[in-house]
Amino acid sequence: MKEFQQKLPCHSTELVHFRKRLGVPGMERIFQMSVGLHGESALEDVVHVDTTVQEKNITYPTDSKLAIKIINRLNKIAKSHGISQRRTFIKQVKSLRLDIRHYRHVKKRAKAKRALKRLRTIAGVLMRSSGENCHNAAYSSTTKRIFYCMSVLKQKIKDTHKIYSLHEL
Repeated sequence: MKEFQQKLPCHSTELVHFRKRLGVPGMERIFQMSVGLHGESALEDVVHVDTTVQEKNITYPTDSKLAIKIINRLNKIAKSHGISQRRTFIKQVKSLRLDIRHYRHVKKRAKAKRALKRLRTIAGVLMRSSGENCHNAAYSSTTKRIFYCMSVLKQKIKDTHKIYSLHEL
């Protein structure tokens, strides 16, 4: 294009249909041609990939998925360090996950809110029990993880600087 245009050059489905018509052999042929165009610079050991448009694995910061991930992670930490727990809440978490599943439905919204509150309570119970048993210096990385999980559970809807994902943990 020589000048700026408001409309798209083609419909987005046309690209999908084009790739389907080409198939795997056609895409390999295009790849070989692009490697041939770039010459020796295509044969480098290091390849830089731009991932700015790649989807991130984040959820809403006050979502039930984060509470469930925290519960599972705390159970895993306790098991790996040999910390004895009074309860792991595995069966209850499974039923609460099912209660939250239809949270948008008007008649089930209150039940979903109660289930989310219970999940946060369970995560808090597990955090306190893990924190009491992880006071040793050998568990310093574990205590950092527990405090990180605690900050995720304490965040509210209107807070700033929320933690959206546990992948950094």
